[in-house]
Amino acid sequence: MMLIRLTLIFLLALATGTATHAADTYRQARQSMVQAIEANVRQTSLYLDREALDPRVMAAMATVPRHEFVPRSHRKHAYKNRPLPIGHGQTISQPYIVAIMTDLIKPKPHHRILEVGTGSGYQAAILAELVDQVYSIEIIKPLAESAKTRLAGLGYDNARVRLGDGYYGWEERAPFDAIVVTAAASYIPPPLLKQLKPGGRMIIPVGSRFMVQQLVVVEKDLKGKFTTRQILPVRFVPLTGKH
Repeated sequence: MMLIRLTLIFLLALATGTATHAADTYRQARQSMVQAIEANVRQTSLYLDREALDPRVMAAMATVPRHEFVPRSHRKHAYKNRPLPIGHGQTISQPYIVAIMTDLIKPKPHHRILEVGTGSGYQAAILAELVDQVYSIEIIKPLAESAKTRLAGLGYDNARVRLGDGYYGWEERAPFDAIVVTAAASYIPPPLLKQLKPGGRMIIPVGSRFMVQQLVVVEKDLKGKFTTRQILPVRFVPLTGKH
């Protein structure tokens, strides 16, 4: 009996040690990813007009388990500073791009944010670490369903996912303090402009399909007037839908 008990204790300790090692490995990998993002920001400071991002944004990047948002076959690459395929012709964005897009909308704790293009749910999770409510729309049904399950399983109860065409936004939840579009459009969708709150900001890649686009910040002043500013060249999958 004593031998069985000692064996169980040993196996429990071994399992705990293995889990702790795995957690430590991912923690260290996230820190390395954060350092790579910081280096990229310094390298592109002339585009961004800053040499460092909001510490709250970087803390979120260091917290969200990116490995949970990529296919198991790509988990060994989860914390490399590069995009990865997630199926259905879609990708999870490069961490650097996720970080700067999040920073550029200037998220505040009380904000309600719309995301167009849920994908794996990673950007939604980053936003959910920073703001009160995140509403995310995905046009591909399997991705919408898996992202909804994943976000709920990780405890992101303030992130809601809906199947639909993000071009038209989420009118019943508008207006939004900020909008993040994670797919390229040839022009800025008018419904999204309408759903942006006065004083709000939108970040969207604008340009031709499967070509280099420009990451654009859209600001709506308190009188409803829009201004735009190009940030840097990017390459995103196209916004899809019947429009």
